[in-house]
Amino acid sequence: MRTSYTLGLALFCLACSADSGTKETGDTTATTNATGTVDCADNVCVLSGTITDDVTLTADNVYLLRGGVFIGDDENPATLTIEPGVTIYGESSTDGMLVIRRSASIMAMGTAEAPIVMTSSKPEGSRARGDWGGLIVNGRAPINSCADDGATDCEAFGEGGAGFYGGNDPADSSGVINYLRIEFAGTLVSPDNELNGIAFQGVGSGTEIDYVQVHMNADDGIEFFGGTANAKHVVISGVGDDSLDWTDGWQGNVQFLVLQQHDDSGDNGIEADNNGDNNVAAPVSMPTLSNMTIIGSPGGESSDIGMLIREGTGVHISNTVVKGFNEACLDIDNDATFANIDSGDLTIRTTTLDCATNFQVDDDDATDVAAFFLGGEGNSEGTVDLVDPFNQTAPNFAPAAVIGGGSAPAGEFFEAVDYLGAVGADDWTAGWTAYPAN
Repeated sequence: MRTSYTLGLALFCLACSADSGTKETGDTTATTNATGTVDCADNVCVLSGTITDDVTLTADNVYLLRGGVFIGDDENPATLTIEPGVTIYGESSTDGMLVIRRSASIMAMGTAEAPIVMTSSKPEGSRARGDWGGLIVNGRAPINSCADDGATDCEAFGEGGAGFYGGNDPADSSGVINYLRIEFAGTLVSPDNELNGIAFQGVGSGTEIDYVQVHMNADDGIEFFGGTANAKHVVISGVGDDSLDWTDGWQGNVQFLVLQQHDDSGDNGIEADNNGDNNVAAPVSMPTLSNMTIIGSPGGESSDIGMLIREGTGVHISNTVVKGFNEACLDIDNDATFANIDSGDLTIRTTTLDCATNFQVDDDDATDVAAFFLGGEGNSEGTVDLVDPFNQTAPNFAPAAVIGGGSAPAGEFFEAVDYLGAVGADDWTAGWTAYPAN
């Protein structure tokens, strides 16, 4: 049987074969392994079910995710390899999503000239937030969501039926993600169960994440659920909830991060938690973040707080500019979070805040947030002059002049810099990112 689907503006004919093994007839190939299939016809391939063999997606085809597509299982550590320039469509009618199980790997090998794009199956001009599911990567690094049970080898089950994640291997590798753009994802699976653009769930530090954009997601842009994953050169734009979110013991590093909210939807730039049920659960969330440009939407009604740090998280922030949020640039909440200030596990330095209100003051604040911030090395309140940060279709996050005074955190992960913000003299966001409205 052949079924027609519209992807973008072209009409493609897709083969649908239920036979096992590989069947070739003319330009049609159907490969079935375990409960999953890769069905191809006329350079269009449909992925479905659980795929337990190694699979390579090549740039001479386009691909459709039909429903939940799972790579690997507990007995089959499959690898999904994606070549530069591949386009993958998430089927809107079936809430297509891609899940890399914790036994499996993704090798997404895009380039600046040929990024990998995962986007909506709807035609351009009709696309919107929540058209499809997004990308979920599960790993075996530590998480803290089992802390109340006394577990030392904690695991959890992901939203949207994404499977188990977590373990006791901080150096676990889920593969490589380079030059990947994800658009119009974040489907609502059920009430209070909406998918992120990318969910890194218990992902370990052996995973390479570099040059990634999440654009127009319905829920959070990227969320780290525990783990130790690191990332560089990340852009999150126009999402409907928080741009960057973390919880459950994330202890990774990030350098060069742009967060931009749009006028019509959004919440916080960063929403940072340790564990909502047990604020002191171990391992405690404690990432190190450097060179961030965090842009709110002063003309919108839903741009709330630039950096909301709460529920016991630690964090070390440096070389950052925050601009244009309506409620405040910075809010710190909960006693366990303030205790991290006292212990030195929560620090902010070489950071400038530029909002109408820079500090959110709550009645139960145990620490004067303004005094804490202004007492940090190189911190300030003032105007941050960027070229065109509020432009929602062709933004430019570069400073009008390079903002000096920064220095990179210690550690081999971080590149040496002497400026604030995500972008210095060279604009690493140019050429491979995109900002379509629909």
